[in-house]
Amino acid sequence: MGEKGTRFIEESVKLEYVYDYMLHMLTEYAKLLRFNPEVPAGAREICSEMMACTAQGLAKEYMLQSMVSGPSEYPSCKLPPPFEPDEVAGIWERKENATRLVETWGDEYWEKHSK
Repeated sequence: MGEKGTRFIEESVKLEYVYDYMLHMLTEYAKLLRFNPEVPAGAREICSEMMACTAQGLAKEYMLQSMVSGPSEYPSCKLPPPFEPDEVAGIWERKENATRLVETWGDEYWEKHSK
């Protein structure tokens, strides 16, 4: 199972997708902020190229591979709207019904096989 999981990550999860997801999440999170962030006085921008210059070996190789030159040309994913209270209640009810059904099956099984 571990090997299959590792293979899936290596073959299917591309850094480009991770960066797109991070951009989407940060953009959505920024909409929730109630303050205007400001760059502190004396702060300076550090670009990824500067960080990669000082790195060596595999660290440098990884940094260069994972550098992003700009935002994705594809739109970010659309998140579904949050559930309404009645939808949440329906989900919980279906879950409870399924749990009761499985418990009933278990009781019937043990009753049948304990004789």
